[in-house]
Amino acid sequence: MRQMPIPRERRTSADEVFDYLYDEIVALRMLPGAKISEVEIANKLNVSRQPVRDAFNRLTNLDLLLVRPQRATEVRRFSYEAIQAARFIRAAVEVEVIRLATQTWDGSNMSLLQDNLDQQKATLETKDGDAFHKLDYEFHRILCKIAGVAHAFKVIAEKKALVDRLCVLGLTQEDRIGVLYDDHTRIAERIAAGDAEGAVEIARLHLARLDPTIVSIRKTHGEYFEA
Repeated sequence: MRQMPIPRERRTSADEVFDYLYDEIVALRMLPGAKISEVEIANKLNVSRQPVRDAFNRLTNLDLLLVRPQRATEVRRFSYEAIQAARFIRAAVEVEVIRLATQTWDGSNMSLLQDNLDQQKATLETKDGDAFHKLDYEFHRILCKIAGVAHAFKVIAEKKALVDRLCVLGLTQEDRIGVLYDDHTRIAERIAAGDAEGAVEIARLHLARLDPTIVSIRKTHGEYFEA
């Protein structure tokens, strides 16, 4: 799972390091609390320490790394307060995106949206949570494009980064892919039907589905959360 892609001609070593670490952290191949070293990452990726340091700074700004003077850098644990704040902001933005998408809907993006939904459906049989998670990310980006506010996805992506790991953990623990796919399908149907408030209602339910996952993970993996 990655943030807004950077055009290939402008990509730097720091971008490559950032993408690698972001994927590793969000996919939980690097667990919350895991120690991480500039030197080790530089050697692993065969780059100098400067691009690694730059990537560390970007990940720290996303609250995915915790850098402390004279102490080892570690993958940041979940902050319950930060997650709640991020979800509040994301919900507010998503609601407006959906309302705008409904107002501007003319059917011209139906094939783009349907292709994404078809790929989501294909993951139901394979139960590939990682693939579904990426398609989920793309689904919300497409909604921003349809609404004519592609820039809004930057805000959504930044806030989503704080909860992406919980989403991945939830998908690996629970059979939730089908439920989330149904939500996406219903949101798309309501937008196409011109029912903005119906789509908003489903979107609010969709975002709230993470609530029991947060409660469950805090009980079973308390070590993943900040004290």
